[in-house]
Amino acid sequence: MAKEELSLEQLAKEIYKGAGGMNNVESVTHCMTRVRMSVRDRDEVNEAQLKAIPGVLGVVDDEQLQVIIGPGKVNKVAKEMASQAGVSLGEEIKATTSGKDALNQKAAEMKAAQKAKQKQSPFKALLKDISNIFVPMIPAFVGAGLVAGIASVLANMVTAGRLDAATWQQYIDVMNILKNGMFSFLVIYTGVNAAQVFGATPTLGGVIGGVVTLTGMNPEAPITNLFNGQPLAPQQGGILGVIFAVWLLSKVEKKLHDIVPEAIDIIVTPTISLLVIGLAEIFLIMPLAGFVSNGLVGGINWILNVGGAFSGFVLGASFLPMVMFGLHQILTPIHIQMIEATGSTQLLPILAMAGAGQVGAALALWIRLRKDKELTEMIKGALPVGILGIGEPLIYGVTLPLGKPFITACIGGGVGGAVIGALGNVGATAIGPSGAALIPLIANGHWLGYVLGLLAGYAGGFVATYFFGIPKEKLAAEKMAEEKTTTNSPVQTTAPASEVAATTEFFAVANGEVKPVSESTDAVFSQKMMGEGYFVVPKEGTIYAPVTGTISSVFPTKHAVGITTDNGLEVLLHMGVNTVELEGKPFDLKVAEGQKVTPDTIVADVDLAAIKAAGKGTDMLVLVTNMDKVKNDILEKVGNTEAKTPVMKVEV
Repeated sequence: MAKEELSLEQLAKEIYKGAGGMNNVESVTHCMTRVRMSVRDRDEVNEAQLKAIPGVLGVVDDEQLQVIIGPGKVNKVAKEMASQAGVSLGEEIKATTSGKDALNQKAAEMKAAQKAKQKQSPFKALLKDISNIFVPMIPAFVGAGLVAGIASVLANMVTAGRLDAATWQQYIDVMNILKNGMFSFLVIYTGVNAAQVFGATPTLGGVIGGVVTLTGMNPEAPITNLFNGQPLAPQQGGILGVIFAVWLLSKVEKKLHDIVPEAIDIIVTPTISLLVIGLAEIFLIMPLAGFVSNGLVGGINWILNVGGAFSGFVLGASFLPMVMFGLHQILTPIHIQMIEATGSTQLLPILAMAGAGQVGAALALWIRLRKDKELTEMIKGALPVGILGIGEPLIYGVTLPLGKPFITACIGGGVGGAVIGALGNVGATAIGPSGAALIPLIANGHWLGYVLGLLAGYAGGFVATYFFGIPKEKLAAEKMAEEKTTTNSPVQTTAPASEVAATTEFFAVANGEVKPVSESTDAVFSQKMMGEGYFVVPKEGTIYAPVTGTISSVFPTKHAVGITTDNGLEVLLHMGVNTVELEGKPFDLKVAEGQKVTPDTIVADVDLAAIKAAGKGTDMLVLVTNMDKVKNDILEKVGNTEAKTPVMKVEV
C-alpha cells in the first residue's frame, strides 16, 4: 500500500515527533538530500516512526540525526521545520518548559549533555583519528604483508632444511626488500598521515615519524635515556608515540603561524617546530617508553616463571598493546637467550596467539556487520595477511578504530596463549614470523600443539567479539541496512510490447574509476535510499555533467547539483562524501540554475587535495532520484574510464 502524501507542514511536524518532539531538537540544517538535526537526547528518537513517515526515504543516526528526504524537497522541509520552531536554519531551538515539567526537562538536558560528552570523549576521538591515519595505508599493508608472509614461509622452510638455501635465498631477500619498503618506514608514513589528520604540514609529520629511527646517531656516543642513563633504542615510543608527537606538532605549528610574520614564516615556523617537537620526542617521549619497557621486562620474567595457562593468557592478551607502543622490542633479547640456552624460545609461540585473536575478531565482525561494505572489504584484504602473521592491517584498519573488537581480540590472543601455556614445551627455533608462517619453525615436532593454540586463538577472538565486541552504533547501522533491504525489495517492471521506451545515456563525470553506487562508503547512497546510479573515483578535479539537461538546483555549499533531463529524470551530482561540512571551499562551480548542460559541460573544478586533507571522500556520485519514472537501468561500464565516456543507460 502506497504511503499517503503529506503537506510540508504535516511532514515537518511528523519529523519532529519521530525525533522526540521539538524540545528534543537543538537545531535544524540540511544538505542536498537530508534534513540534519542535532538532538538533545538520543533515547527519545524513534527511528522506526521516522522511517514510516510518508516522504522519508531513510534515517541515519550518526553525529547528527539525518532524515533523508531527497533533493528539491529537502530544503523546503527544513525551512518549514525551522519556521515552526521560530528560528532560522542552523539557529538553536530553545527548549520550553513550564511548572512541574521543568525539573524533568533539566534532568533530560543533563543526561543529554553527559551522553554528548561521552560521545566526544578523548578516547573515541583518538580511535577515529587512528582510523583516519591508517585506513589510507591498508592497500600497502595488505600487499607488503602478503609478500612478507610468503617470504617468512620460504625462510622457515630453508631454516628447517626443506628448501635449498642456494636456490631460494635470493628470492627471499628480494621479497624482504619489498616488505621492508613498507614496514621499515611505517613510522614515517604514520607521521605524514597523522599530520594530514591533525592539520600539520605532512612532510614535517614524516620527519617527526622518522626521528624515532634515530638515524644519524653516533653508536660510539649514543643519546642516553633520561630515566635510566642507558642508550636510547630505535623505535622506542612506537606508532602511538609518533601520533602523539605529530599531534603536538600540529599545536605548535598552528601557534607559530599565528604569531610569526608572514615574510619569515616559511623559515621560522618549520625550524622551530622541528626543534621543539623533535627534542621532546627524543628526550621525553622515547625515554618514557624505554622506562616503561624496562619495567615490563621484570614483569614478563615473573610471568614466565609462573608458567602454565596463566602465563600464556597474560602474555597472549598483552602483546598487541606492547606492539602499539613499540615495547615488543624488549622481548628480542629474551627470545635470543632462550634459543641459545635451550635451542628454542617458548615465548614466541605464545605471543603469536595475539595475531590469532585478531583473525577471530575480524571473522566475527565480517559475519555480524556484513552490510558494512567498507569494513568487509577491508577485512577480506587483511585476513590472509593476518593468518600469515602480519597483524598491522587488522589492528590499525579494523579492530583498533572500532575500540571494543581490539579488546576482545586481545582476549582471543589470551585464550590461544593459555592453551599453549597449558600444553607446554611448544617452542620456536628462530624469531621473526608468527601466525601460520611460524609452523615450520616449531621445535621438536610439537607443531600440533601450536596449531591447537592457533585454533583456540581464532575461536576465542571470534566468540568474544561476536557476543561482546560489536560496537552498538555499528549494530544499529547493520539493523537499519537489513530493514531497508527487507522493505525495499526491487520490483521488476516490464514495459508493454507496444510501448517504446525513451533511453537516457549517462556519462563518466571525470577521469577515474567508475563503480556502482552500492560500493559507496556513505550508507545512504550505497543502500540506494536516494536512487540508483554510480560514482567515479576521480584522478583529476575537472568534473563534467553526467547527462544532457538543465541545471535545476545548486546547493549553497556547491558540493551538489541537480539536473533535470528533457524526459523528466531528476539527476543528482553529489561531489564528495560528507563534503557539505567543507562549506564550498574546494568547489569552483562553472554552472548556474537554469543553464543547459551536456556531457561536454564542465560543472566544477574541484580541489581533490583539499577534500582529502579534510578527511572526506572524493567520490563523485551520480544518482537518479525519481526512480518511479525509471523502467530499466543498466550500468554498462565499470573500472578505469575517461571523462565523457558512456557508462549507464536508463529507460523511462
